[in-house]
Amino acid sequence: MRTIVGRLAAALVVLALMADVAAAQTRITIAVGGGACLCYLPTVLAKQLGEFDKAGLAVELVDLKGGSDALKAVLGGSADVVSGYFDHCVNLAAKKQELQAFVVYDRYPGLVLVVSPSHTGEIKTIKDLAGKKVGVSAPGSSTDFFLKYLLRKNGLDPASVAVIGVGLGAASVAAMQQGQIDAAVMLDPAVTVLQGSHPDLRILSDTRTQKDTLAVFGGEYPGGALYSTAAWVAAHQKEVQSLTDAILNTLAWIHSHSAEEVMAKMPPEMVGKDKALYLAALNNTLPMYSETGRMDPKGAEAVLAVFSEGSPEVAGANIDVSKTYTNRFVEQAGKTSDKTTGINAK
Repeated sequence: MRTIVGRLAAALVVLALMADVAAAQTRITIAVGGGACLCYLPTVLAKQLGEFDKAGLAVELVDLKGGSDALKAVLGGSADVVSGYFDHCVNLAAKKQELQAFVVYDRYPGLVLVVSPSHTGEIKTIKDLAGKKVGVSAPGSSTDFFLKYLLRKNGLDPASVAVIGVGLGAASVAAMQQGQIDAAVMLDPAVTVLQGSHPDLRILSDTRTQKDTLAVFGGEYPGGALYSTAAWVAAHQKEVQSLTDAILNTLAWIHSHSAEEVMAKMPPEMVGKDKALYLAALNNTLPMYSETGRMDPKGAEAVLAVFSEGSPEVAGANIDVSKTYTNRFVEQAGKTSDKTTGINAK
């Protein structure tokens, strides 16, 4: 009897300690603009590696169809933070809505404009997209912004193209293969998956590498980042610092491990059945991930320049782009890690 009572008492102590730990963790909801997309991998991987837990956060990832849906979740109050493309912060500044990115995990946007396999013969350049149906993840998402920029850059009125939301990942691949659309702005692993079935896949524009990004934008162009409203960032600095620490530790882990090791940590449903194709896509994407987490001021200016060129509203808004991001939390993480763990967040 004493043994049973002792064990029950020990179990109660363990449960109490677990409850204390759970209570100590701050609950944060992050809206992700398409979790299966490799552009968002650092956020998903941070969860898989337990980095959010180590930082004292109980993080829930809410997977949505596209970046615009993730943004709506934060603006509507159903999520705290967006894991999405920084360009939304610039675009919304023109509407007097203050958003602020605090850690960048994609140095390049990784957006790829691809021709549907059944239309390779007729669509050879971006100008050939006039009158065509082009898929994006969701209207108002970064894929949509990218398409409109390329159309204007090539002398086309964006209104001459029918833009259709097809989601990301398997949904976009299916839409392309079934001929529902003539072309699409896609992201890996979807691009590499489609290439696996169609080796002669025509790519009209590719921003997965520094060389291609410079060719398209004339400079580096930041992609994925964690951001929220400026008011939330100001009111939750401890949580923002913890989120930043978790992402920086994840980026350091990515750059110190092989693509195979990264893949092994990802949820099986995101990797899918064809591990070889996923691995190929991951290898294509690894150069995209930031090593520092910092926003390059020139990159932020490039985003503003792109949107100013394509949007009269942004061009006339006199936006101070320096207010759409902060490097303060990344810099603080570097100081803290140097003193405690010896890990340099760069």
